[in-house]
Amino acid sequence: MVTVDFKTLTVPVGILRILEVIFTCVTFSLVASVGLKPDASPYWGWCIFTWVFCFFFTLIILILEFTNVSTKVPFAWEDFTAAFAILASVLCLFASILYPTFFTCNTCYRQIGASVVSWICFALYVAQVVLIHLRSTGQNSGFLSTPPGIMKMLESFFTFLIFLSLEVSQYSGSPALNWCVAVYSLCFIFAIAITFLTLGNLTVYFPFSFEKFAIVYNVLAALMYITAMVIWPLYSFHNNKRPVDCGRLCSWDKLVMITVMTIFNSIVYTLDAIYSILLVFFLSNE
Repeated sequence: MVTVDFKTLTVPVGILRILEVIFTCVTFSLVASVGLKPDASPYWGWCIFTWVFCFFFTLIILILEFTNVSTKVPFAWEDFTAAFAILASVLCLFASILYPTFFTCNTCYRQIGASVVSWICFALYVAQVVLIHLRSTGQNSGFLSTPPGIMKMLESFFTFLIFLSLEVSQYSGSPALNWCVAVYSLCFIFAIAITFLTLGNLTVYFPFSFEKFAIVYNVLAALMYITAMVIWPLYSFHNNKRPVDCGRLCSWDKLVMITVMTIFNSIVYTLDAIYSILLVFFLSNE
C-alpha cells in the first residue's frame, strides 16, 4: 500500500532536492531555448544530458520518498541517494566549467544565465552531500558511498569525458596513442565490471580473494594510466601547435581535454590503489 509522507518535503534534504529540481530544470530550459547549432560539439550534448539526468533522478527520488516507495526498494536506498548526490555534484561541476568555456560570449545572456544557474545546482548538490553525511546513522555504508565506490564513479566519469573527446584521426597510425586508447578502454571496462559485481554481491562467488584481485587491478590500472599520462601529451602535441583557425573549440582543444582528464584519472587510480592496499592489509586488521 502506497502512503504519502509530507515530512520528506519539509526536511532540509527534501527542500534541497526541490530546489535542485527547479534549478536543473531552469538550466536545461535556458540552454534548450538557445537552440542546437549545426556545429555543436559533443560537450553541448553532455551538458544537456547532465542537467536532464540530475533533474529526472532527483524528481524520481522525491516522488519515491514522498510515497514511501523508497522503503520497499530491493537495494540500500540511503547508499543510492548518497552516491547519486556525489555523482550529481561532479556532473554539475564539470558542466558548469565546460558550458561557459565553450558556449558563452559577452552578449549570450541566456547562456550566461544557464552557466550561473548551473553553479547554483552544483552548490545545492554539494550541500546535499554534506547534509547526508551529517545525518548519517552510523550504519555500514553501501559500496557507492564509500571511498572505493566514489573513486570508481570518478574513474568511469573521467573516462567517459575522454571518450567524448576522442576522434579516430587523433590517434590512428600511432602505436603509442593506440596504447593510450587501449588503457582508457580496458580500465573503463574493469571499473564498471567491479562496480556491478560489488553492487550485486557477486564477489562472494569468486574462487579467489576478490579484494586481492582488486588490489592487483588497481595497481596495474594506476601504472597503465601513468604511462598514458606521459605518452598522450608527448605524442599528441609533438610538432602540433594550436592552429590559428582553431576557434573556440577544435580537435586540438579536445587533445587538451583528454590530457587533463588523463591526469585526473591517473591521480584517482593511484589513490584507489593506495587505499585498497591500506584497506586490505592494514585497516582490516585493526
